[in-house]
Amino acid sequence: MHTTISRQNGDLFMEKIALSDITHQFGTPCYVYSKAAIERNYQSYVTALGEQPHLVCYAVKSNSNIAVLQTLAALGAGFDIVSVGELERVLMAGGDPSKVVFSGLGKTRQEMRRALEIGIHCFNVESESELELLNKIASELSMRAPVSIRVNPDVNANTHPYISTGLKEDKFGIDINNALAVYQHASLMDNIHLIGIDCHIGSQLTEVAPFVDAMDRLLILVDQLGALKISLNHIDIGGGLGVRYRDESIQSVDDYMSELLPRLAQRSETLILEPGRSITANAGVLLTEVQFIKSNDHKNFVIVDAAMNDMLRPSLYQAWMDIQPISDSSDLDEKVYDVVGPVCESGDFLGKERPLKVKEGDHLCLFSAGSYGFVMSSNYNSRPRAPEIMVDEDSVYLIRQRETIQDLTRGEQLLPVN
Repeated sequence: MHTTISRQNGDLFMEKIALSDITHQFGTPCYVYSKAAIERNYQSYVTALGEQPHLVCYAVKSNSNIAVLQTLAALGAGFDIVSVGELERVLMAGGDPSKVVFSGLGKTRQEMRRALEIGIHCFNVESESELELLNKIASELSMRAPVSIRVNPDVNANTHPYISTGLKEDKFGIDINNALAVYQHASLMDNIHLIGIDCHIGSQLTEVAPFVDAMDRLLILVDQLGALKISLNHIDIGGGLGVRYRDESIQSVDDYMSELLPRLAQRSETLILEPGRSITANAGVLLTEVQFIKSNDHKNFVIVDAAMNDMLRPSLYQAWMDIQPISDSSDLDEKVYDVVGPVCESGDFLGKERPLKVKEGDHLCLFSAGSYGFVMSSNYNSRPRAPEIMVDEDSVYLIRQRETIQDLTRGEQLLPVN
């Protein structure tokens, strides 16, 4: 599950660094990422794609730290963004704008203008209204906007309803049954250049079949467009490949590609992918310290200094994430605990009913925290956000400082006193 984490003489290590050393140097809570794991996970896509013309666009929303983006940009990655803020992060990290695809269903005029000016690869357009506005903005700039229509193929991804994106009741994309007419309309617009087709059916998918179903539906539509003299340069199948958090049966990237690539044989279109979680989730951990241990007639609680504002996934998605002591505590009695934080919400928990050998002052490691961790964190209860650290073999880099109280109140003003 977490190949860069090992236990040596009872202590957890990431690459060649003891996690206990990181807690002593940087305090807790803190996020820690493995550079080698990020690189290896990205490279697994490139290797599996082989000779197939492709562009692997990392989904920035899963972890947007600029050092993470820099690591991927150095490997030649493209990027899938959903806001101008993510676009600016990619540029800061040395990403190539011509390898950027702009997804998201609420792009603003300012975001469209900025993306056009710097020359992104394409916009994944999600509605006819967006298409009309993009045509207008491109006209004002005397440009043609490169466009891929995001179609909703009505494929059940069999995932959590909050991260399902490809069913007809979901808010994303254009109904595949209406897509032909939208493409025809777009082809008549003076400032729209149709270059591709896009879909994204959900996140944390643990089987290949939904991807295959979506691809088959896209290819039918691509061929129908070809018959109408609307030829496309790429097919974007999105992201969503799942990772193992606990005991899920996960398809490898090779398994995924072995099903998809034969369908593209003898075709000219480039394949675009938008992986996020599968690149960074198991490359990161969240470290936290046990503040108190509390028991009542019904429950044992481990109260830690990380909370739902640091890691929202368990509260939001009821996500299970492995929790282990950083250092061996085999001399302690094992008990079953709920691991909870200090935020004033009953929904503030990192894990429930976990067998642990732990005492006050110990440190715990929350695994698989490299995606949808820091990026979803907040300052709820006026809690400063945690630092982020990158491990590169035997070197450790602080890639985001811990926030201060001054950071929390920056921009706020007291009312004038009469």
